[in-house]
Amino acid sequence: MNPVVSIIMGSTSDLPVMEKAAAFLDEMEIPFEMHALSAHRTPQAVEEFARGARERGIKVIIAAAGMAAHLCGVIASMTTVPIIGVPISSTLDGMDALLAIVQMPPGIPVATVGIDGALNSAVLAAQILSTGDGALREKLAGYREGLKNKIARANEDLKKISYKHKTN
Repeated sequence: MNPVVSIIMGSTSDLPVMEKAAAFLDEMEIPFEMHALSAHRTPQAVEEFARGARERGIKVIIAAAGMAAHLCGVIASMTTVPIIGVPISSTLDGMDALLAIVQMPPGIPVATVGIDGALNSAVLAAQILSTGDGALREKLAGYREGLKNKIARANEDLKKISYKHKTN
């Protein structure tokens, strides 16, 4: 089994957030790999990873970083593989990371999800991959149906809660 998605994080302290992406990819049966790479502490390893990603079969890279959050943009500058950035809340409530990831120069895009939005990064990666994979499209449709059913169940549960002035 060869990975088609890479989950890259600036350090393993980002793992509690990024586990949501890993769990979703696993649920969708999408082969992935996980690495800790730092744009500032291991720049040569980042370059080696980014320049070799496509040749290794990687189709989407999910890159998570906090604070200055250069990792996503540095990787994007070295490959044409789509990059999805996950800003990690570590300082300034994650706003510094969000702005660092989303404000890329023209021609070097990084798709960016919300602060600590690892799950959405994996869903977006699956959607990108599903453009050429009918079976994965079906799995995503099932996932969406499950979300809809979860809300329907929540509304049924809310009906059971009683307040003096509650009308439904």
